[in-house]
Amino acid sequence: MLNGIYDGIIGLAIGDALGVPVEFKSRKEIAENPVVSMREYGTHNQPMGTWSDDTSLTLALIDSIVSRHKIDYTDIMNKFSNWLMYSDYTATTEVFDVGNSTSRAIMNYGRGMEPLECGGASEYENGNGSLMRILPIAFYLQNQMDLSMARQIKIVHNISALTHRHPISLIGCGIYINIAMKLLGGRRSLYESVERGIKSAFEYYESNAWDDICVYSRLKDLTMFSKLSDIEIESDGYVVHTLEAAVWCLLNTNSYAECVLKAVNLGEDTDTVGAVAGGLAGIYYGFDNIPKEWVAVLAKRTYIKELCEEFSKVSEESLVSVR
Repeated sequence: MLNGIYDGIIGLAIGDALGVPVEFKSRKEIAENPVVSMREYGTHNQPMGTWSDDTSLTLALIDSIVSRHKIDYTDIMNKFSNWLMYSDYTATTEVFDVGNSTSRAIMNYGRGMEPLECGGASEYENGNGSLMRILPIAFYLQNQMDLSMARQIKIVHNISALTHRHPISLIGCGIYINIAMKLLGGRRSLYESVERGIKSAFEYYESNAWDDICVYSRLKDLTMFSKLSDIEIESDGYVVHTLEAAVWCLLNTNSYAECVLKAVNLGEDTDTVGAVAGGLAGIYYGFDNIPKEWVAVLAKRTYIKELCEEFSKVSEESLVSVR
């Protein structure tokens, strides 16, 4: 269990850190000087190995599960608030690159709104701010196999709804977690695991009349999708585009490093596409296949490892599911 958790979370954090210095740069701009390793400063003027809100909120979610031994939506929002207000879970004690929907949701919580009602439900609030931090729920659900598919999806949706409550965001998180869980199984090829994860998610959403699943329709024919050219893949902050870009990079590369570098070099929302792709690639390829020189400069890598170890212990011993 520990290996899978640490592989995925360190993979996410490194993908995030690779993307931070070039965030918001266009694909054309980056192509003139492609990212091939860790950089310093750049867009957010941060030291090499600095990760952003993607990793911060992922760690906050893990810490909540570790401290409460269960999913506690109020506690999660408290920890998200401590990140935004007091710089908890940050790489350098500086909060930067905060998504508008995430910020509004945390402010809603501060004004007394119920946690599961804090996230924006507008069609125009489908950024990737919940997708980027949802990965820990795959590890949580691995030890909750007695739960029905409907209950598992409900937990994923609730974690998303804390900041992003529109069905498109909920579905994106559901597809991603299904893919991650199939990769965690470790008994199939990369392509087959991704295909089975997507198929499982589509079967659930289509059978339960979630009409917004149609916006992810390109993923349904994975063979055709994987053959798209890079000009047909968008990498902005829209949750659909981020998920597509991450899956496309995973299917069109043969190593962790290739995957996250392809993700970051797509441009635009580089840290989040790198993080979302990096989480899946980390699970599949494993920590030992992540370049050691990248790990060596990653901010607070010891803290990340220790938190993953605590998550593993709690997961194996005493997690309580939300019924």
